[in-house]
Amino acid sequence: MALGSGIFLLVVGAIMAFAVKDNVDSVDFVMIGYICMGAGVLAIIISLIVSSQRSNTVHTERVEKHVDTHQNNIEN
Repeated sequence: MALGSGIFLLVVGAIMAFAVKDNVDSVDFVMIGYICMGAGVLAIIISLIVSSQRSNTVHTERVEKHVDTHQNNIEN
């Protein structure tokens, strides 16, 4: 989920920084684009770190064996 969000922020930031040429008073689209690209790169890096830690876990399986001693006494 975070990987997709990071890619989305990266793409939206690149579009805002390099493709939008409109001027609005007190809004700098280039700076907002760079901020979105930085947040996207950060989200991608964090999601890769978290997913690599998730694959390094150890799983232990416990199996209980139940022996019914009452059933064994009846058969003997």
